[in-house]
Amino acid sequence: MMAAFDKCLMALVAPVAVMAASPSMAQEAPDIAGTWSGKISTNTGDITLVLYVTRGEGGSLTASIENFDQNPGNKAAITEITAVDGKLAFKVAPISASYQGTWDEAAQQWKGTLTQGAELPLDFGKGGPPSRPVVAGLDGAWVGSVERNGVKLRQILRIRTVEQGTFALYDSPDQLVIGVPVSDLARDGQSVSLSAIRGLTKFAGTLSESGNELTGTWTTPNQPDVTTTFVRATEAQIAAQQKPNRPQTPTEPFPYKAEEVAFDNPAFSEVHLAGTLTLPEGKGPFPAAIMITGSGAQDRDETLLDHKPFAVIADHLTRHGIAVLRFDDRGVGKSTGNYGVATSADLATDANAAFAYLATRPEIRRDAIGFIGHSEGGMIGPIAMSTNPDVAYFVALAGPGTNLPQLMLSQRRLLTAQMGLSEEEINKQEPVMAALFKAIADADTPEAGYAAAMAVLTPEAKTALGMPVDMDGALVVRQVSGPWFQYFFKYDPVPNLARIKVPVLALNGSLDLQVPAKENLPVIREALKDNPDATVVELPGLNHLFQTAKTGSVGEYRDIEETFSPAALNLISDWISQRFVKP
Repeated sequence: MMAAFDKCLMALVAPVAVMAASPSMAQEAPDIAGTWSGKISTNTGDITLVLYVTRGEGGSLTASIENFDQNPGNKAAITEITAVDGKLAFKVAPISASYQGTWDEAAQQWKGTLTQGAELPLDFGKGGPPSRPVVAGLDGAWVGSVERNGVKLRQILRIRTVEQGTFALYDSPDQLVIGVPVSDLARDGQSVSLSAIRGLTKFAGTLSESGNELTGTWTTPNQPDVTTTFVRATEAQIAAQQKPNRPQTPTEPFPYKAEEVAFDNPAFSEVHLAGTLTLPEGKGPFPAAIMITGSGAQDRDETLLDHKPFAVIADHLTRHGIAVLRFDDRGVGKSTGNYGVATSADLATDANAAFAYLATRPEIRRDAIGFIGHSEGGMIGPIAMSTNPDVAYFVALAGPGTNLPQLMLSQRRLLTAQMGLSEEEINKQEPVMAALFKAIADADTPEAGYAAAMAVLTPEAKTALGMPVDMDGALVVRQVSGPWFQYFFKYDPVPNLARIKVPVLALNGSLDLQVPAKENLPVIREALKDNPDATVVELPGLNHLFQTAKTGSVGEYRDIEETFSPAALNLISDWISQRFVKP
Protein backbone atom coordinates (compact mmCIF):
# COMPACT_ATOMS: atom_id res chain seq x y z
CA MET A 1 0.00 0.00 0.00
CA MET A 2 2.24 2.73 -1.31
CA ALA A 3 1.83 5.94 -3.28
CA ALA A 4 3.89 8.81 -4.60
CA PHE A 5 4.22 12.56 -4.08
CA ASP A 6 6.14 13.22 -7.28
CA LYS A 7 7.08 11.54 -10.53
CA CYS A 8 10.45 10.34 -9.25
CA LEU A 9 9.09 8.72 -6.10
CA MET A 10 7.84 5.15 -6.51
CA ALA A 11 6.56 5.69 -10.02
CA LEU A 12 4.93 2.31 -10.45
CA VAL A 13 2.77 2.62 -7.37
CA ALA A 14 1.72 6.25 -7.78
CA PRO A 15 -1.97 6.88 -7.10
CA VAL A 16 -3.00 8.24 -10.50
CA ALA A 17 -2.76 6.41 -13.81
CA VAL A 18 -2.77 8.42 -17.04
CA MET A 19 -4.81 6.65 -19.72
CA ALA A 20 -5.67 7.71 -23.24
CA ALA A 21 -9.15 9.10 -23.78
CA SER A 22 -11.27 7.67 -26.58
CA PRO A 23 -11.61 9.99 -29.57
CA SER A 24 -15.10 11.16 -30.35
CA MET A 25 -16.84 13.44 -32.83
CA ALA A 26 -18.92 16.42 -31.77
CA GLN A 27 -22.64 15.61 -32.01
CA GLU A 28 -25.98 17.07 -30.96
CA ALA A 29 -25.79 17.11 -27.17
CA PRO A 30 -28.48 17.33 -24.50
CA ASP A 31 -28.80 20.32 -22.21
CA ILE A 32 -25.84 20.28 -19.83
CA ALA A 33 -28.01 21.51 -16.95
CA GLY A 34 -28.44 18.81 -14.31
CA THR A 35 -26.26 16.28 -12.50
CA TRP A 36 -23.53 14.28 -14.22
CA SER A 37 -21.03 11.80 -12.80
CA GLY A 38 -17.90 10.00 -13.97
CA LYS A 39 -14.86 8.13 -12.68
CA ILE A 40 -11.12 8.64 -12.79
CA SER A 41 -9.27 5.32 -12.80
CA THR A 42 -6.26 5.12 -10.48
CA ASN A 43 -3.95 2.41 -9.19
CA THR A 44 -5.56 2.63 -5.77
CA GLY A 45 -9.18 2.70 -6.96
CA ASP A 46 -11.73 4.67 -8.94
CA ILE A 47 -12.56 8.22 -7.87
CA THR A 48 -16.10 9.40 -8.63
CA LEU A 49 -16.56 13.06 -9.58
CA VAL A 50 -20.02 14.61 -9.67
CA LEU A 51 -20.76 17.65 -11.82
CA TYR A 52 -23.72 19.87 -10.86
CA VAL A 53 -24.82 22.39 -13.51
CA THR A 54 -27.56 25.01 -13.29
CA ARG A 55 -28.85 27.16 -16.14
CA GLY A 56 -29.96 30.62 -15.07
CA GLU A 57 -31.84 33.44 -16.72
CA GLY A 58 -30.54 34.25 -20.17
CA GLY A 59 -28.99 30.79 -20.44
CA SER A 60 -25.98 31.49 -18.24
CA LEU A 61 -24.40 28.46 -16.60
CA THR A 62 -23.15 27.99 -13.05
CA ALA A 63 -21.63 24.75 -11.83
CA SER A 64 -19.79 22.95 -9.06
CA ILE A 65 -17.95 19.64 -8.78
CA GLU A 66 -17.78 17.12 -5.95
CA ASN A 67 -15.21 14.44 -5.17
CA PHE A 68 -17.82 11.92 -4.09
CA ASP A 69 -15.49 9.19 -2.82
CA GLN A 70 -13.04 11.33 -0.87
CA ASN A 71 -15.01 14.40 0.21
CA PRO A 72 -18.76 13.85 -0.23
CA GLY A 73 -20.95 16.88 0.29
CA ASN A 74 -18.13 19.36 -0.34
CA LYS A 75 -18.59 21.03 -3.71
CA ALA A 76 -15.89 23.13 -5.39
CA ALA A 77 -17.13 26.03 -7.47
CA ILE A 78 -16.44 25.82 -11.19
CA THR A 79 -15.02 29.15 -12.29
CA GLU A 80 -15.72 28.82 -16.03
CA ILE A 81 -18.03 26.49 -17.97
CA THR A 82 -19.23 26.31 -21.58
CA ALA A 83 -21.25 23.70 -23.45
CA VAL A 84 -21.48 24.61 -27.13
CA ASP A 85 -21.77 22.51 -30.31
CA GLY A 86 -21.32 19.22 -28.53
CA LYS A 87 -18.23 20.36 -26.63
CA LEU A 88 -18.01 20.75 -22.86
CA ALA A 89 -15.27 22.74 -21.15
CA PHE A 90 -14.83 23.94 -17.59
CA LYS A 91 -12.16 25.16 -15.17
CA VAL A 92 -11.80 24.88 -11.40
CA ALA A 93 -9.23 27.60 -10.74
CA PRO A 94 -8.65 27.00 -6.98
CA ILE A 95 -7.38 23.47 -7.68
CA SER A 96 -5.76 24.22 -11.07
CA ALA A 97 -8.05 21.77 -12.89
CA SER A 98 -9.70 21.95 -16.29
CA TYR A 99 -11.84 19.66 -18.44
CA GLN A 100 -12.37 19.27 -22.19
CA GLY A 101 -14.97 16.81 -23.47
CA THR A 102 -17.07 15.94 -26.51
CA TRP A 103 -20.59 14.50 -26.55
CA ASP A 104 -20.77 10.85 -27.67
CA GLU A 105 -24.32 10.09 -28.73
CA ALA A 106 -23.87 6.32 -28.84
CA ALA A 107 -22.45 6.16 -25.32
CA GLN A 108 -24.69 8.97 -24.03
CA GLN A 109 -21.62 10.46 -22.33
CA TRP A 110 -19.33 13.44 -22.40
CA LYS A 111 -16.00 11.81 -23.25
CA GLY A 112 -12.93 13.83 -22.43
CA THR A 113 -9.92 14.61 -20.29
CA LEU A 114 -9.47 16.23 -16.89
CA THR A 115 -6.16 18.07 -16.63
CA GLN A 116 -4.71 18.64 -13.20
CA GLY A 117 -0.94 18.31 -13.43
CA ALA A 118 -1.53 15.14 -15.49
CA GLU A 119 -4.10 14.34 -18.15
CA LEU A 120 -6.76 11.98 -16.81
CA PRO A 121 -9.53 10.41 -18.90
CA LEU A 122 -12.95 11.30 -17.52
CA ASP A 123 -16.33 10.52 -19.08
CA PHE A 124 -19.49 12.04 -17.61
CA GLY A 125 -22.88 10.30 -17.79
CA LYS A 126 -26.25 11.67 -16.72
CA GLY A 127 -27.17 11.31 -13.07
CA GLY A 128 -25.36 11.07 -9.76
CA PRO A 129 -23.77 8.03 -8.07
CA PRO A 130 -25.84 5.82 -5.77
CA SER A 131 -25.76 6.50 -2.05
CA ARG A 132 -23.61 4.32 0.21
CA PRO A 133 -24.99 2.06 2.94
CA VAL A 134 -24.95 3.50 6.45
CA VAL A 135 -22.55 1.64 8.77
CA ALA A 136 -23.33 2.63 12.35
CA GLY A 137 -20.98 3.04 15.28
CA LEU A 138 -17.66 3.54 13.47
CA ASP A 139 -17.55 7.27 12.73
CA GLY A 140 -14.32 8.98 13.71
CA ALA A 141 -10.58 8.58 13.24
CA TRP A 142 -8.84 5.30 14.02
CA VAL A 143 -5.05 4.94 14.35
CA GLY A 144 -2.92 1.82 14.34
CA SER A 145 0.23 0.33 12.86
CA VAL A 146 1.59 -2.81 11.25
CA GLU A 147 5.12 -4.16 11.27
CA ARG A 148 6.65 -5.54 8.10
CA ASN A 149 10.23 -6.79 7.90
CA GLY A 150 11.08 -4.89 11.05
CA VAL A 151 9.60 -1.60 9.83
CA LYS A 152 6.69 -0.01 11.68
CA LEU A 153 4.09 1.49 9.33
CA ARG A 154 1.45 3.79 10.77
CA GLN A 155 -2.14 3.46 9.58
CA ILE A 156 -5.18 5.69 9.88
CA LEU A 157 -8.84 5.10 9.05
CA ARG A 158 -11.18 8.08 8.79
CA ILE A 159 -14.86 7.16 8.81
CA ARG A 160 -17.82 9.51 8.60
CA THR A 161 -21.50 9.22 7.87
CA VAL A 162 -23.16 11.93 5.79
CA GLU A 163 -26.38 12.27 3.85
CA GLN A 164 -25.03 10.04 1.07
CA GLY A 165 -24.07 7.21 3.47
CA THR A 166 -20.93 6.09 5.32
CA PHE A 167 -17.54 6.83 3.75
CA ALA A 168 -14.05 5.77 4.83
CA LEU A 169 -10.55 6.83 3.82
CA TYR A 170 -7.29 5.02 4.48
CA ASP A 171 -3.90 6.64 5.18
CA SER A 172 -0.47 5.07 5.52
CA PRO A 173 1.69 8.14 6.25
CA ASP A 174 4.98 6.23 6.15
CA GLN A 175 4.20 5.17 2.59
CA LEU A 176 2.77 8.55 1.55
CA VAL A 177 -0.63 6.96 1.02
CA ILE A 178 -3.15 9.66 1.85
CA GLY A 179 -6.92 9.63 1.41
CA VAL A 180 -7.37 6.30 -0.40
CA PRO A 181 -11.10 5.50 -0.60
CA VAL A 182 -12.16 2.39 1.29
CA SER A 183 -14.69 0.09 -0.35
CA ASP A 184 -16.94 -2.65 0.98
CA LEU A 185 -17.07 -1.24 4.51
CA ALA A 186 -19.44 -3.46 6.47
CA ARG A 187 -20.35 -4.32 10.05
CA ASP A 188 -22.15 -7.39 11.32
CA GLY A 189 -22.44 -7.15 15.09
CA GLN A 190 -18.85 -6.75 16.28
CA SER A 191 -17.34 -7.99 13.03
CA VAL A 192 -16.00 -5.28 10.69
CA SER A 193 -14.59 -5.69 7.20
CA LEU A 194 -13.34 -3.40 4.45
CA SER A 195 -11.04 -3.34 1.43
CA ALA A 196 -8.72 -0.80 -0.20
CA ILE A 197 -6.31 -0.46 -3.13
CA ARG A 198 -8.79 -1.62 -5.78
CA GLY A 199 -10.12 -4.25 -3.39
CA LEU A 200 -6.78 -6.08 -3.36
CA THR A 201 -6.03 -5.36 0.30
CA LYS A 202 -8.69 -6.63 2.69
CA PHE A 203 -9.18 -6.15 6.42
CA ALA A 204 -11.33 -8.29 8.69
CA GLY A 205 -11.51 -7.50 12.38
CA THR A 206 -13.50 -7.43 15.59
CA LEU A 207 -14.75 -4.32 17.36
CA SER A 208 -14.28 -4.35 21.13
CA GLU A 209 -17.32 -4.24 23.39
CA SER A 210 -16.42 -0.66 24.31
CA GLY A 211 -16.36 0.27 20.64
CA ASN A 212 -12.95 1.93 20.98
CA GLU A 213 -10.66 -0.76 19.54
CA LEU A 214 -10.73 -2.65 16.26
CA THR A 215 -8.37 -5.63 16.00
CA GLY A 216 -7.95 -7.62 12.82
CA THR A 217 -5.83 -8.85 9.92
CA TRP A 218 -4.82 -7.30 6.60
CA THR A 219 -4.65 -9.72 3.68
CA THR A 220 -2.84 -8.72 0.48
CA PRO A 221 -1.95 -10.91 -2.55
CA ASN A 222 1.66 -12.15 -2.60
CA GLN A 223 2.33 -10.75 0.88
CA PRO A 224 2.13 -12.29 4.35
CA ASP A 225 -0.90 -11.39 6.45
CA VAL A 226 -0.33 -8.69 9.09
CA THR A 227 -2.36 -7.88 12.17
CA THR A 228 -3.15 -4.52 13.68
CA THR A 229 -5.25 -2.90 16.37
CA PHE A 230 -6.90 0.40 15.53
CA VAL A 231 -7.89 2.64 18.42
CA ARG A 232 -10.06 5.73 18.29
CA ALA A 233 -7.89 8.81 17.92
CA THR A 234 -8.05 11.69 20.37
CA GLU A 235 -8.97 15.19 19.27
CA ALA A 236 -5.32 16.21 19.74
CA GLN A 237 -4.15 13.41 17.44
CA ILE A 238 -6.70 14.39 14.81
CA ALA A 239 -5.74 18.06 15.04
CA ALA A 240 -2.04 17.21 14.68
CA GLN A 241 -2.75 15.20 11.53
CA GLN A 242 -4.98 17.86 10.03
CA LYS A 243 -2.82 20.91 10.75
CA PRO A 244 0.80 20.14 11.67
CA ASN A 245 2.96 22.92 13.05
CA ARG A 246 5.06 24.74 10.43
CA PRO A 247 6.98 27.43 12.38
CA GLN A 248 9.22 28.48 9.45
CA THR A 249 6.40 29.41 7.06
CA PRO A 250 6.75 33.18 6.52
CA THR A 251 3.92 35.39 7.77
CA GLU A 252 3.26 39.06 7.14
CA PRO A 253 4.36 41.74 7.71
CA PHE A 254 7.56 41.15 5.73
CA PRO A 255 10.63 43.41 5.95
CA TYR A 256 10.75 43.43 2.15
CA LYS A 257 8.47 43.97 -0.83
CA ALA A 258 6.44 40.99 -2.17
CA GLU A 259 4.95 41.62 -5.61
CA GLU A 260 2.60 39.50 -7.74
CA VAL A 261 4.09 39.23 -11.23
CA ALA A 262 3.25 37.50 -14.52
CA PHE A 263 5.13 36.82 -17.75
CA ASP A 264 4.76 34.82 -20.96
CA ASN A 265 6.87 32.00 -22.35
CA PRO A 266 7.49 32.84 -26.03
CA ALA A 267 8.29 29.17 -26.76
CA PHE A 268 4.73 28.12 -25.80
CA SER A 269 1.95 30.53 -26.72
CA GLU A 270 -0.48 28.99 -24.22
CA VAL A 271 1.93 29.28 -21.26
CA HIS A 272 1.42 32.38 -19.14
CA LEU A 273 3.33 32.14 -15.85
CA ALA A 274 2.45 33.82 -12.56
CA GLY A 275 4.53 34.15 -9.44
CA THR A 276 5.87 36.21 -6.58
CA LEU A 277 8.90 38.49 -6.74
CA THR A 278 10.40 39.46 -3.39
CA LEU A 279 12.69 42.51 -3.33
CA PRO A 280 15.01 43.40 -0.41
CA GLU A 281 14.81 46.67 1.44
CA GLY A 282 17.13 49.42 0.31
CA LYS A 283 18.41 50.62 -2.99
CA GLY A 284 18.99 48.13 -5.79
CA PRO A 285 19.78 46.77 -8.17
CA PHE A 286 19.91 43.40 -6.38
CA PRO A 287 21.25 40.00 -7.32
CA ALA A 288 18.39 37.55 -7.88
CA ALA A 289 17.50 33.89 -7.69
CA ILE A 290 14.89 32.08 -9.78
CA MET A 291 13.42 29.04 -8.03
CA ILE A 292 12.81 25.87 -10.10
CA THR A 293 10.51 23.26 -8.58
CA GLY A 294 10.95 19.50 -8.34
CA SER A 295 8.96 16.93 -10.27
CA GLY A 296 5.21 16.89 -10.31
CA ALA A 297 2.95 19.90 -10.80
CA GLN A 298 4.01 22.34 -8.06
CA ASP A 299 2.88 25.75 -6.94
CA ARG A 300 5.28 28.66 -6.47
CA ASP A 301 6.00 27.63 -2.87
CA GLU A 302 6.65 23.98 -3.83
CA THR A 303 3.95 23.15 -1.27
CA LEU A 304 4.14 19.58 0.05
CA LEU A 305 2.47 18.12 3.13
CA ASP A 306 1.80 21.63 4.51
CA HIS A 307 5.46 22.59 4.03
CA LYS A 308 6.30 25.57 1.77
CA PRO A 309 10.06 25.25 1.21
CA PHE A 310 10.33 27.81 -1.59
CA ALA A 311 8.53 30.41 0.51
CA VAL A 312 10.98 29.72 3.33
CA ILE A 313 14.02 29.96 1.02
CA ALA A 314 12.71 33.15 -0.63
CA ASP A 315 12.07 34.75 2.74
CA HIS A 316 15.58 33.94 3.98
CA LEU A 317 17.40 35.07 0.83
CA THR A 318 15.42 38.30 0.51
CA ARG A 319 16.22 39.19 4.11
CA HIS A 320 19.88 38.75 3.11
CA GLY A 321 19.81 41.12 0.15
CA ILE A 322 18.91 38.70 -2.66
CA ALA A 323 15.74 39.13 -4.72
CA VAL A 324 13.80 35.94 -5.43
CA LEU A 325 11.32 35.01 -8.16
CA ARG A 326 9.26 31.89 -7.56
CA PHE A 327 6.41 30.95 -9.89
CA ASP A 328 3.60 28.42 -10.27
CA ASP A 329 4.39 25.60 -12.68
CA ARG A 330 2.47 25.77 -15.96
CA GLY A 331 -1.14 24.75 -15.41
CA VAL A 332 -0.88 25.25 -11.63
CA GLY A 333 -2.27 28.09 -9.53
CA LYS A 334 -2.40 31.24 -11.63
CA SER A 335 -0.18 29.88 -14.43
CA THR A 336 -1.69 28.55 -17.64
CA GLY A 337 -0.58 25.71 -19.89
CA ASN A 338 -0.66 21.91 -19.71
CA TYR A 339 1.85 20.46 -17.26
CA GLY A 340 0.70 16.91 -18.03
CA VAL A 341 2.35 16.84 -21.48
CA ALA A 342 5.49 18.83 -20.58
CA THR A 343 9.01 17.36 -20.50
CA SER A 344 11.91 18.67 -18.44
CA ALA A 345 13.16 20.42 -21.59
CA ASP A 346 9.79 22.19 -21.94
CA LEU A 347 9.95 23.28 -18.30
CA ALA A 348 13.46 24.62 -18.91
CA THR A 349 11.95 27.14 -21.32
CA ASP A 350 9.70 28.33 -18.47
CA ALA A 351 12.80 28.95 -16.34
CA ASN A 352 14.39 30.93 -19.16
CA ALA A 353 11.17 32.93 -19.59
CA ALA A 354 11.44 33.82 -15.90
CA PHE A 355 15.04 34.91 -16.50
CA ALA A 356 14.04 37.08 -19.45
CA TYR A 357 11.36 38.73 -17.32
CA LEU A 358 13.72 39.46 -14.42
CA ALA A 359 16.27 40.92 -16.83
CA THR A 360 13.73 43.66 -17.66
CA ARG A 361 13.32 44.76 -14.07
CA PRO A 362 15.39 47.82 -13.10
CA GLU A 363 15.61 46.61 -9.48
CA ILE A 364 17.55 43.51 -10.60
CA ARG A 365 21.22 43.20 -11.55
CA ARG A 366 21.09 41.59 -14.97
CA ASP A 367 24.60 40.16 -14.49
CA ALA A 368 23.67 38.45 -11.19
CA ILE A 369 20.55 36.38 -11.95
CA GLY A 370 20.90 32.70 -11.09
CA PHE A 371 18.85 29.51 -10.81
CA ILE A 372 18.11 27.50 -7.67
CA GLY A 373 16.65 24.11 -8.59
CA HIS A 374 15.37 21.42 -6.25
CA SER A 375 15.31 17.73 -7.26
CA GLU A 376 14.16 17.72 -10.92
CA GLY A 377 14.74 21.48 -10.78
CA GLY A 378 18.41 20.59 -10.34
CA MET A 379 18.18 18.91 -13.75
CA ILE A 380 16.02 21.57 -15.42
CA GLY A 381 18.45 24.36 -14.45
CA PRO A 382 21.40 23.01 -16.49
CA ILE A 383 19.08 22.25 -19.43
CA ALA A 384 17.95 25.90 -19.40
CA MET A 385 21.53 27.13 -19.01
CA SER A 386 22.66 25.16 -22.07
CA THR A 387 20.79 27.72 -24.22
CA ASN A 388 21.08 30.71 -21.88
CA PRO A 389 24.71 31.81 -21.33
CA ASP A 390 23.61 34.81 -19.26
CA VAL A 391 22.68 32.82 -16.13
CA ALA A 392 25.17 33.99 -13.49
CA TYR A 393 25.17 31.02 -11.10
CA PHE A 394 23.43 27.76 -10.28
CA VAL A 395 22.45 26.15 -6.97
CA ALA A 396 21.44 22.48 -7.18
CA LEU A 397 19.43 21.21 -4.22
CA ALA A 398 19.40 17.40 -4.45
CA GLY A 399 19.76 17.58 -8.22
CA PRO A 400 20.56 14.36 -10.12
CA GLY A 401 24.00 13.49 -11.45
CA THR A 402 23.85 9.78 -12.15
CA ASN A 403 22.24 7.87 -15.00
CA LEU A 404 18.51 8.50 -14.52
CA PRO A 405 17.23 4.91 -14.79
CA GLN A 406 19.88 3.90 -12.25
CA LEU A 407 18.81 6.77 -10.01
CA MET A 408 15.22 5.49 -10.13
CA LEU A 409 16.34 1.98 -9.20
CA SER A 410 18.46 3.25 -6.31
CA GLN A 411 15.66 5.49 -5.11
CA ARG A 412 13.15 2.66 -5.26
CA ARG A 413 15.44 0.28 -3.39
CA LEU A 414 16.04 2.74 -0.55
CA LEU A 415 12.43 3.89 -0.24
CA THR A 416 10.78 0.48 -0.40
CA ALA A 417 13.16 -0.80 2.28
CA GLN A 418 11.91 2.03 4.51
CA MET A 419 8.35 1.00 3.62
CA GLY A 420 8.78 -2.59 4.80
CA LEU A 421 9.84 -4.55 1.71
CA SER A 422 12.43 -7.24 2.35
CA GLU A 423 15.71 -7.41 0.46
CA GLU A 424 14.46 -10.56 -1.22
CA GLU A 425 11.33 -8.78 -2.48
CA ILE A 426 13.36 -5.80 -3.69
CA ASN A 427 15.81 -8.07 -5.52
CA LYS A 428 12.91 -9.77 -7.30
CA GLN A 429 11.39 -6.48 -8.39
CA GLU A 430 14.53 -4.68 -9.53
CA PRO A 431 15.18 -6.58 -12.79
CA VAL A 432 11.57 -6.02 -13.85
CA MET A 433 11.82 -2.33 -13.09
CA ALA A 434 15.11 -2.06 -14.96
CA ALA A 435 13.58 -3.78 -18.00
CA LEU A 436 10.56 -1.44 -17.91
CA PHE A 437 12.78 1.65 -17.77
CA LYS A 438 14.98 0.37 -20.60
CA ALA A 439 12.00 -0.49 -22.81
CA ILE A 440 10.69 3.05 -22.48
CA ALA A 441 14.09 4.73 -22.89
CA ASP A 442 14.90 2.73 -26.01
CA ALA A 443 11.59 3.54 -27.73
CA ASP A 444 11.28 6.36 -30.25
CA THR A 445 7.90 7.63 -29.04
CA PRO A 446 5.85 7.48 -25.83
CA GLU A 447 3.35 5.22 -27.61
CA ALA A 448 6.10 2.81 -28.63
CA GLY A 449 7.47 2.94 -25.08
CA TYR A 450 4.08 2.02 -23.70
CA ALA A 451 3.83 -0.98 -26.02
CA ALA A 452 7.35 -2.12 -25.17
CA ALA A 453 6.75 -1.79 -21.44
CA MET A 454 3.48 -3.71 -21.66
CA ALA A 455 5.40 -6.55 -23.30
CA VAL A 456 7.77 -6.57 -20.30
CA LEU A 457 4.88 -6.83 -17.81
CA THR A 458 4.32 -10.59 -18.17
CA PRO A 459 2.45 -12.64 -15.53
CA GLU A 460 5.83 -13.57 -14.05
CA ALA A 461 6.85 -9.91 -13.93
CA LYS A 462 3.58 -8.96 -12.23
CA THR A 463 4.15 -11.63 -9.61
CA ALA A 464 7.67 -10.30 -8.97
CA LEU A 465 6.21 -6.82 -8.45
CA GLY A 466 3.64 -8.15 -5.98
CA MET A 467 0.75 -7.53 -8.38
CA PRO A 468 -2.10 -9.96 -9.01
CA VAL A 469 -1.61 -11.62 -12.38
CA ASP A 470 -5.06 -10.46 -13.52
CA MET A 471 -4.44 -6.80 -12.59
CA ASP A 472 -4.58 -4.46 -15.58
CA GLY A 473 -0.97 -3.70 -16.45
CA ALA A 474 -1.99 -0.52 -18.25
CA LEU A 475 -2.68 1.14 -14.91
CA VAL A 476 0.97 0.56 -14.03
CA VAL A 477 2.72 1.12 -17.35
CA ARG A 478 0.94 4.40 -18.14
CA GLN A 479 2.71 5.80 -15.07
CA VAL A 480 6.11 5.61 -16.72
CA SER A 481 5.49 5.78 -20.47
CA GLY A 482 4.42 9.38 -21.09
CA PRO A 483 6.55 12.16 -22.63
CA TRP A 484 8.01 13.27 -19.29
CA PHE A 485 9.28 9.83 -18.33
CA GLN A 486 10.63 9.03 -21.77
CA TYR A 487 12.65 12.25 -21.80
CA PHE A 488 13.73 11.59 -18.21
CA PHE A 489 14.96 8.05 -18.90
CA LYS A 490 16.91 9.18 -21.97
CA TYR A 491 18.53 12.19 -20.28
CA ASP A 492 22.16 12.17 -19.08
CA PRO A 493 22.81 15.01 -16.58
CA VAL A 494 26.62 15.01 -17.02
CA PRO A 495 27.09 16.84 -20.36
CA ASN A 496 25.02 19.88 -19.37
CA LEU A 497 26.64 20.01 -15.91
CA ALA A 498 30.08 19.88 -17.52
CA ARG A 499 29.24 22.86 -19.76
CA ILE A 500 28.59 25.17 -16.79
CA LYS A 501 31.49 27.56 -16.18
CA VAL A 502 29.73 30.02 -13.85
CA PRO A 503 29.70 29.42 -10.07
CA VAL A 504 27.88 26.25 -8.98
CA LEU A 505 26.79 25.12 -5.50
CA ALA A 506 25.57 21.50 -5.36
CA LEU A 507 24.04 20.33 -2.09
CA ASN A 508 22.70 16.95 -1.02
CA GLY A 509 21.53 15.62 2.34
CA SER A 510 23.23 12.51 3.68
CA LEU A 511 19.78 11.02 4.45
CA ASP A 512 18.32 11.75 1.00
CA LEU A 513 16.69 8.51 -0.19
CA GLN A 514 15.33 9.98 -3.43
CA VAL A 515 18.56 11.38 -4.86
CA PRO A 516 21.18 9.54 -2.80
CA ALA A 517 24.19 11.73 -2.01
CA LYS A 518 26.73 8.90 -2.04
CA GLU A 519 25.86 8.08 -5.66
CA ASN A 520 25.12 11.52 -7.10
CA LEU A 521 27.63 13.94 -5.57
CA PRO A 522 30.75 12.12 -6.84
CA VAL A 523 29.33 12.19 -10.38
CA ILE A 524 28.43 15.88 -10.07
CA ARG A 525 31.87 16.66 -8.65
CA GLU A 526 33.54 14.89 -11.58
CA ALA A 527 31.29 16.65 -14.11
CA LEU A 528 32.26 20.02 -12.62
CA LYS A 529 36.00 19.31 -12.34
CA ASP A 530 36.89 21.96 -14.93
CA ASN A 531 34.64 24.60 -13.36
CA PRO A 532 36.84 27.12 -11.49
CA ASP A 533 34.11 27.88 -8.92
CA ALA A 534 32.23 24.68 -8.07
CA THR A 535 31.29 23.76 -4.50
CA VAL A 536 29.86 20.30 -3.82
CA VAL A 537 28.70 19.56 -0.27
CA GLU A 538 27.02 16.64 1.48
CA LEU A 539 25.04 17.97 4.46
CA PRO A 540 24.86 15.48 7.35
CA GLY A 541 21.48 14.47 8.73
CA LEU A 542 19.33 16.14 6.05
CA ASN A 543 16.72 14.40 3.86
CA HIS A 544 15.54 15.09 0.30
CA LEU A 545 13.60 18.17 1.47
CA PHE A 546 16.65 19.43 3.43
CA GLN A 547 14.92 18.80 6.74
CA THR A 548 16.86 17.61 9.77
CA ALA A 549 15.77 13.96 9.81
CA LYS A 550 16.33 10.65 11.57
CA THR A 551 16.00 8.13 8.73
CA GLY A 552 15.24 10.12 5.57
CA SER A 553 12.04 8.15 4.97
CA VAL A 554 9.14 9.85 3.22
CA GLY A 555 6.96 9.21 6.26
CA GLU A 556 9.05 11.74 8.20
CA TYR A 557 8.35 14.59 5.78
CA ARG A 558 5.00 15.49 7.30
CA ASP A 559 6.00 14.74 10.90
CA ILE A 560 9.07 17.01 10.94
CA GLU A 561 8.14 20.58 11.88
CA GLU A 562 11.25 22.04 10.23
CA THR A 563 10.65 22.92 6.58
CA PHE A 564 14.26 23.68 5.56
CA SER A 565 17.43 23.39 7.61
CA PRO A 566 18.64 26.80 8.88
CA ALA A 567 22.22 25.63 8.33
CA ALA A 568 21.45 24.90 4.67
CA LEU A 569 19.70 28.26 4.30
CA ASN A 570 22.73 30.08 5.68
CA LEU A 571 25.07 28.12 3.42
CA ILE A 572 23.08 29.13 0.33
CA SER A 573 22.73 32.81 1.26
CA ASP A 574 26.41 33.11 2.30
CA TRP A 575 27.58 31.45 -0.93
CA ILE A 576 25.52 33.79 -3.14
CA SER A 577 26.36 36.85 -1.05
CA GLN A 578 30.12 36.25 -1.25
CA ARG A 579 29.91 36.34 -5.03
CA PHE A 580 27.16 38.80 -5.85
CA VAL A 581 26.06 40.96 -2.88
CA LYS A 582 28.00 44.19 -2.64
CA PRO A 583 29.43 44.88 0.86
